Amino acid sequence: MSQQGEKSADGDWWNRLYDASTPDTGPAPAAGDTLDDRFDSAADAVSEAVSEAVSDAVVDWMSDVAGTWPETVAPERPRPQPPAAWAPWEPAAPYTPSDARPLPGATAESPRSQPTPTPRPPDPRRPTPVASAPREPVTPAPREPAVPPAPPAPVTHVGDRPPTYDPEPTALPAAHADRMDEIVADTVLDGARYGAYTLRAMSVRGDSARYCGDPRRDALLTARFGDGADALVLVAVASGARATEGAHRAAADVVRWIGGAVGRSHGSLSADIRADRRGDLKSGLHRLTDRGFGKLRARAAELGLPPGQYSAGLRCLLLSADPDCRTRVFFGVGDGGLFRLRDGAWQDLEPPVAEPAPSTGAPVTGFGPSPAETPEGDRLTMDLAITKPPSPYAPSPYAPSPYGEEPPPPPEPFRFRASVARPGDALLLCSAGLSEPLRGEPALARELADRWGPGGPPGMAEFLADTRLRVKGYADDRTAVGVWEA
Repeated sequence: MSQQGEKSADGDWWNRLYDASTPDTGPAPAAGDTLDDRFDSAADAVSEAVSEAVSDAVVDWMSDVAGTWPETVAPERPRPQPPAAWAPWEPAAPYTPSDARPLPGATAESPRSQPTPTPRPPDPRRPTPVASAPREPVTPAPREPAVPPAPPAPVTHVGDRPPTYDPEPTALPAAHADRMDEIVADTVLDGARYGAYTLRAMSVRGDSARYCGDPRRDALLTARFGDGADALVLVAVASGARATEGAHRAAADVVRWIGGAVGRSHGSLSADIRADRRGDLKSGLHRLTDRGFGKLRARAAELGLPPGQYSAGLRCLLLSADPDCRTRVFFGVGDGGLFRLRDGAWQDLEPPVAEPAPSTGAPVTGFGPSPAETPEGDRLTMDLAITKPPSPYAPSPYAPSPYGEEPPPPPEPFRFRASVARPGDALLLCSAGLSEPLRGEPALARELADRWGPGGPPGMAEFLADTRLRVKGYADDRTAVGVWEA
């Protein structure tokens, strides 16, 4: 008689049933070799992956043969053989021991096992596994992470030191409940593309106005009149007088009036620009500008203000939408700048202003003896002493002031220039808030030339950031118009 787990001569069917790889648990004590002990031994060897059908079949079979086994197994009694067929378990498929693999959590106690099985000593016939010494984990040497180089910090100012004022707005201008239409935004940004050029325009409140809560004195107008190749684009920039109340209103008025005048005459203006009739353009635009400033003086009188306290400088660009027309026309009155970036270098295109004529000089006809002709060969005609009427657009310097003060100074001279653009040019029209640092700080001119040179026109946000480059000592409003030629 063989003990449980002993290998028989005709094949160990018991081990083949429950997995031949399971180590033998060895002989059990005689006092505990009961039917329950045998069931517990089988349940411990079987993993939770065994199907319920196979487990129930094993229980039924063991119950059938239990009547032939005593409570304790006699040493001389032969071990019962397995049945010849699995017919009692059909239709369940035969169980194949080699396919069983433990699943995660298979070491948990079987639900059918009631008492915890008693550990059995190892089988002396099986070699005792030698526990290998635990291997020390190998910690790899720490690798320094590949840190990409940090991008260069954006340039926000040029010069030796940053400006004193905060770079962002801090205080809003005071608003009036009855004049809500006069509220001026801190920043204005616009752009377009017509013909052979790309347009960028911006106007931003200066650092000092942002700090003090003053409104932006600069005004910006971009407008298109007409359609197709006959269309005309006007960009007007105005700067209100410094340290005067209502300067932002004067700037807004003058750009609105000049826009209306250009819009009503845009057909003839567009034809003159395309035909490059510069003489007609200069005289016609001079009249339009005079009318605009005449309205400005009339508005000052309505408000009870001297003309000098309700005034503004004006600078305009006229651009044809015709792709074949590259004539760019500038006109205006007052301070500011007109620059061109060509081949990486800046050119100052500000039109020269004629010096006022001297009050003394050679005698003229009608006042003492005079030659029959001038040294240049121009013949003189006799002055018939006919008094010319004063201009309706400018007060006479000899007329008494309606405010009981000295006569107002003569208006600033009219500026005009028409130039032909080349491919790759960049034209910059700006107010004094940008023209002064551009002329006074070479680092600003170099930085803008590097940014606007070979890469083509910047995006609108980039253009705003470029023109906002700060320079210590220059804190006025900035308004700029850029035109990039394809």
